[in-house]
Amino acid sequence: MAKLIIMVIVAFWVSAIALLSVQNAAPIALRFLGFQSVQLPLGLVIAFSVAIGMVGMAIVLPLLRSAVGLSANREDFE
Repeated sequence: MAKLIIMVIVAFWVSAIALLSVQNAAPIALRFLGFQSVQLPLGLVIAFSVAIGMVGMAIVLPLLRSAVGLSANREDFE
């Protein structure tokens, strides 16, 4: 059941990014602290942001669990 929920969430995000990509095909340039990026379509910027967020949380979450002393074993939740 959990795999189905995860698949639905991922499918929703992919659909939302595809819809935004089609509707906003004009390239944008990001500015941060005086620096400007190359012009990329909005959908690609959103896809990169989501991917970076997912990888970042995949790295940070185990570090937080080890710092707090929690384990990810199923026996702890039963």
